[in-house]
Amino acid sequence: MSADKDLISVQQARDLVEGAHRAQAEVARFDQAKIDRICEAMAKAALRESTRLAALAVEETGYGLAEDKQVKNQFSAEIVWNYFKNLRTVGVVSETKDVVEIASPRGVVAGIIPSTNPTSTAIFKILIAIKSRNAIVLSPHPSAARCINETVKVMREAGVKEGLPADAIGCMTTATIEGTEALMKHKMTAVILATGGIGLVRAAYSSGKPAFGVGPGNVPVFIERSADVPKAVQDILTSKCFDNGTICASEQAVVVDAPIEMAVREQFKLQGAHFLNQSEADQLAKIVATPQRSLNPGIVGKSVEVITKMAGITAPPGTRCLMVDVGGVGRDFPLSMEKLSPILAFYVEDGLERGAARCNEVLHYGGMGHTAGIHTRSREAAIKYGSEMPASRITVNTPTTHGAIGFSTALPPSMTLGCGSWGGNVTSDNVSPLHLMDIKRVAFETRPVASKRPAVTAQPAAMARPPVAASAPAPVQTSAAPKVSRQEIAAIVDRFLANRQPEPAPLASPPQKIDQSPGLAVNGGANKSQAGRPPATPASSNGHAVAEFVSEDDVKRAIQKGEKIYVGPRTIITPSARDIGDPGEVFAKAGS
Repeated sequence: MSADKDLISVQQARDLVEGAHRAQAEVARFDQAKIDRICEAMAKAALRESTRLAALAVEETGYGLAEDKQVKNQFSAEIVWNYFKNLRTVGVVSETKDVVEIASPRGVVAGIIPSTNPTSTAIFKILIAIKSRNAIVLSPHPSAARCINETVKVMREAGVKEGLPADAIGCMTTATIEGTEALMKHKMTAVILATGGIGLVRAAYSSGKPAFGVGPGNVPVFIERSADVPKAVQDILTSKCFDNGTICASEQAVVVDAPIEMAVREQFKLQGAHFLNQSEADQLAKIVATPQRSLNPGIVGKSVEVITKMAGITAPPGTRCLMVDVGGVGRDFPLSMEKLSPILAFYVEDGLERGAARCNEVLHYGGMGHTAGIHTRSREAAIKYGSEMPASRITVNTPTTHGAIGFSTALPPSMTLGCGSWGGNVTSDNVSPLHLMDIKRVAFETRPVASKRPAVTAQPAAMARPPVAASAPAPVQTSAAPKVSRQEIAAIVDRFLANRQPEPAPLASPPQKIDQSPGLAVNGGANKSQAGRPPATPASSNGHAVAEFVSEDDVKRAIQKGEKIYVGPRTIITPSARDIGDPGEVFAKAGS
């Protein structure tokens, strides 16, 4: 049965990508106004259905709180869309005198959707994909396939009413690892947006396609001694308890500056947190971590009541979060990992330097590149702390959950948070429609490049002319006569000279040594050409040979060799030869 399911999933992926590829070719031709109408309609539809979709997500996955998932849906459908709605994604998107930027869609986006934030992530990825004129195919987490497909249905129907091809948004109903891999590796898939476990993100990066992956977020927060302690604790609990801690940017460890330890502990107790003793902490650790020291999915997004019951411990009624003093970081301290539930590790360190070092240690244990937080009244301390963190986002005096996604900070609002090279990701940005476009840049010259060889203007081929008698000079052009091109003049002169006997050189002059290479004498005079032109006549007291006739080819050869062509009063120079010879200062007067 499993093999049959895999085959079905693989075939679904292939069919959906091929349909999306055809649809994207149509979407790519839409103008900005049409793209924006489609996205506006889809955003409004998702907002209208945000409560129902949130309830479906909790019902299907068992993770989090419906009211908080509704807020996340609203964030993706309203705040994200309002932030990017005026972004230009069609045609020329930026222009200066020197550079013009033109947007180009990438093609088919493969969107991998997690079970922790299923509907909100689906809304987000659909909007940013269509806004940038791509098509998208979603691979839902198997435990959230129904609510994700319902989200797709809501948005697709709204988009189709505004002219979106139905196949521009697809979603697998049978999602397996094999099917997801087929989606990511399909030759028509252009880019991958991967949100999920570390294994899935690594698979995305090894697919051979451009991928924006999101790593785990073992987020530390430092409460520095100058902090507003009541607000700091309030922000941390607001963040940690939001949707039962299912957002990767939520705090996982609190590091407290030693001088304010007791004040911080007291505030946590006053605001609904409960500190466990060592025995209770050991029991909790057994159900948080598996024997392989990975996170037990059974506690993800669960309430304090469910978790304490699973661990066989008790907490006062109304407890919002479980607090545990942890002696270190790493495999020997299971509660130092990312917990994705209302559980916080608690550390005490003396001073900013030691506090930052502990936070750095926490990030190195499964949260590299994601997010860190600090509460302080000192801007200098915040910047110094941030400079020490291997994290893409350092939030200050705000809940890390809300700050990292751009809800309570000026960061671009996003449900896909890059972790940079620290986390093995291609970007440290909050992913947006900008990441799903290729930008072409039309760049005009701003600084001419010097050349030793002047540019040669290409001329049209000479028109055919009737032959001219050898003894007759070329007719003089009048204003009423047709204009004769330079090439025609050169051709006439060549024919004339071909039938003319060269004048003998003065007997007193020694014979001129001629270079065997075509065109130029060793001292820069003209040699006999293949057309039968006579060699240069030596006629200068300084020993230079004077060219009798100079063509365009003679000048080009002189330029190439870095030589001069010596000319006298009787030298005939074709117009095209003079055009390129004068700027290059090729001609020299004999005897000078």
